[in-house]
Amino acid sequence: MLLPEIDRTNEAFWTGGRDGHLLINRCSSCRTWVHPPVPYCSACGGRDVRAEPVSGRGEVYCYTLNHMAWIAGDDAWQRVLALVELDEQPGLRVLTNIVDCDEEELRCGLPVEVSFHEVEDVHLPVFRPRRRA
Repeated sequence: MLLPEIDRTNEAFWTGGRDGHLLINRCSSCRTWVHPPVPYCSACGGRDVRAEPVSGRGEVYCYTLNHMAWIAGDDAWQRVLALVELDEQPGLRVLTNIVDCDEEELRCGLPVEVSFHEVEDVHLPVFRPRRRA
């Protein structure tokens, strides 16, 4: 499995799952959430962005089913690739995989919550359907 290259800007996003938190950069000046991780705010241009925990809840914005292995020998031949819009802010979307979800259940607007897939020192955020309590 290819893992992301971790640097100071994205480290919190890829490792926050170790403590069970989805960490997204947020501007200290205007309080806008910023993702993908960059060292500046796309809303106000501020340079003081810091990773903060989000609820890890959102909805499937859009998705596609992948039926081909991306890497030779990869046995996970089917993946649900999705953009999940997080509850914290309209337009705050994370590119991810949907797991533990039947194909028939998939739909845009499906309520989901974060989980983490640990590979080495990386905690990949994936999302699963929210179950009613």
